[in-house]
Amino acid sequence: MVGNRYTLSKKERLSRKRDIDALFMEGKSFIAYPLRVIFLSVDSRDRSVPVSILVSVSKKRFKRAVKRNLVKRQVREAYRTQKHELCNHVQGEGLFLMVAFIFMDKEIYPQKGIEKSMAKALRQLKEKMQ
Repeated sequence: MVGNRYTLSKKERLSRKRDIDALFMEGKSFIAYPLRVIFLSVDSRDRSVPVSILVSVSKKRFKRAVKRNLVKRQVREAYRTQKHELCNHVQGEGLFLMVAFIFMDKEIYPQKGIEKSMAKALRQLKEKMQ
């Protein structure tokens, strides 16, 4: 894979309140434990990247910000290394996608466990897009 860049730029992160509200109000969801995935396909206006993501970890489950940030870093890293199949699929369909990954468990997983559930989540997401 010569053309793939394993980066996660600012453009690929979901940050506008209007987009986040629309995602949570209108989006569809499924669970790839310990991740809950909420997704919404949007029109192509003002979209420069095919997939925008949001990562969330509950303050109720992880009281310390250090642990919440660790889990968010793990989830972002797992997505960053596996995102190319999803991005290529979405571009091939001519769609633009907003996705939220919400970590649901009360304990910290090893990186391999997060990567495994991220692979499962991305596979299910591609299936649900068709």
